[in-house]
Amino acid sequence: MQQKEEELCRRSYCAISMALEDIGDKWSLLILRDLMFTEKRTYGELQASDEKIATNILAARLLSLEANGMIRKSADPNNGRRSLYFLTEKGIDLLPVIIELRQWSEKHNDHAAGCANALKLTDKNRKEVLTAYKKKLRSLHCMK
Repeated sequence: MQQKEEELCRRSYCAISMALEDIGDKWSLLILRDLMFTEKRTYGELQASDEKIATNILAARLLSLEANGMIRKSADPNNGRRSLYFLTEKGIDLLPVIIELRQWSEKHNDHAAGCANALKLTDKNRKEVLTAYKKKLRSLHCMK
């Protein structure tokens, strides 16, 4: 039932349009960036990012990313009142998109620098770099 309702709300079945609907907006990409390239796992840690995301926006984006299967939330074993956020396989699969987006920005924006990751993709190393980093992300985020 939910899937049929979701399908009725789609603007189109263009793959790019559907991907953008799933991801949401810039805040979602920044949350995914932080989960991929930093050790941030809690709401407070994500809220403390340089971009200063508002608490209501962060809460909404975390719910959306979870609903779209890109992250999962679990109870913090050290503090039952706190939740931890982890990437899912679907979220990890956005790694090349986020790296390419960063490299595109560095190429076309003179002031772009200082992102949270230093992974560089070239035609020669692309497959190896992505495979190795995805393996690392799976070990950190995916349930065993």
